[in-house]
Amino acid sequence: MKLRKIISGGQTGADQGALAACRQMGFPCGGWVPKGRRTEKGRVPARYRMRQHWSREYPPRTERNVLDADGTVVFSFGPPEGGSQLTIELAKQHKKPWLALDLTQPHEVVADRLIRWMRRRLPDGAILNVAGSRRSKAPGIHMAVKRVVRRVLAELRGESG
Repeated sequence: MKLRKIISGGQTGADQGALAACRQMGFPCGGWVPKGRRTEKGRVPARYRMRQHWSREYPPRTERNVLDADGTVVFSFGPPEGGSQLTIELAKQHKKPWLALDLTQPHEVVADRLIRWMRRRLPDGAILNVAGSRRSKAPGIHMAVKRVVRRVLAELRGESG
């Protein structure tokens, strides 16, 4: 399976964990952020080349990322809530594949489940939207998502070359 790009909304926590993994692995990434590059802790760092949505609110950029992706994965510790639940509802509304992953399980298990889901549900050359809890609601989620995404990218890279 080939993945073309990972996108996210740039929020602290899960979103930036995925973007950091991509940058570390030299993998294409991007996505839509609210106008002003707004996050709960200030601005999305410039090193993440993101597109600004016309709205300063989070839901419109969330929907744009769902629409631009072939599928969405939502990371949380326990059941998704808040913006993560909205992401799932938008994916359902737009009939886009989605997967919720609980990071209380071992990272290897989570990564393997994501890879299996991508192989079954996403086309070759897919764009994957990564969403999930923000740092203030889920301390440690940035590093957890970064580990999982790095493992997924390393495995997919091994398959193609």
